[in-house]
Amino acid sequence: MEPVSIDNLSILYQSADFIVVNKHWDVRIDSKMWYEKLTLQSQLKYRFPELADPDTYYGFRFCHQLDFSTSGALCVALNKAAAGSAYKCFKERMVTKAYLALVRGHIQEARMTIHYAIGKNTTEGLTHMMCIEGTEGCENPKPCQSELTVLEHGLYSGDPATKVLLQPLTGRTHQLRVHCSAIGHPVVGDFTYSFKKDSGPYRMMLHAYYLRIPTSKELIEVIAPDPFVPTVDSNWAPRRATHQLEELIQELKDQSVLAEEGRQGNLFGSPSPEAPQEAKSPEVEELEQEQRGKCEQWLAEWALE
Repeated sequence: MEPVSIDNLSILYQSADFIVVNKHWDVRIDSKMWYEKLTLQSQLKYRFPELADPDTYYGFRFCHQLDFSTSGALCVALNKAAAGSAYKCFKERMVTKAYLALVRGHIQEARMTIHYAIGKNTTEGLTHMMCIEGTEGCENPKPCQSELTVLEHGLYSGDPATKVLLQPLTGRTHQLRVHCSAIGHPVVGDFTYSFKKDSGPYRMMLHAYYLRIPTSKELIEVIAPDPFVPTVDSNWAPRRATHQLEELIQELKDQSVLAEEGRQGNLFGSPSPEAPQEAKSPEVEELEQEQRGKCEQWLAEWALE
């Protein structure tokens, strides 16, 4: 992608109710700081002035969040009804998200599930960070789960690196970055979670690649082009492939379709007595309650003015 500017917003999907953009790295979604003039919000207002809603604080209803340093697919609702339908998908955990990343070192396991609970770091000088349970200053850690699948091993600027597909199954702040750092493979260029050591790359190598939101209005399904290929970044030199990205995304699609069909089936009948629902642990219930609270906060901000 070219350097960010007010007029080079990349659109991946557009309808009467939604826009999905390919967010540039090192751009905030919005900002209340007068000196931060170039944000995704300002790009949207420049590109679509007629779509900005004066009844909202930022002019647009952002359905979810991406970190300042993260690029990729981000969905924007264009009216209250659309925002409400997207909110329902997030609330009911029907949204599928997958990220691409380059991480430091060579990960030996082909697939792994990362379970570290994540909390707020209260250590002086580190309060802008999250941390894993058991580390000093980690306050109120919550259960978290991320799936990691190795795509390729290679070199980034001559140093060992691994290209991975990451799927966050929970939604904690900085979850993927914290989990990668916790397993000893921080994201390439992640200045924060390398504790200010990894400052060489021109960006943090984390990208929201695949997004699927099956709203009642329409199916939103997009792929934001892969930036971690040698033709885009010549510093990345893949050496050995483990999994094919296209096959993994198809797996996610198939799983999503099955889950959606299962939900539709439950609308027309009660669950079979031979297959009682598994009881949820207190940790899972607490996490779901927290996620519902986040969704309700989003809805209060951009769907119920």
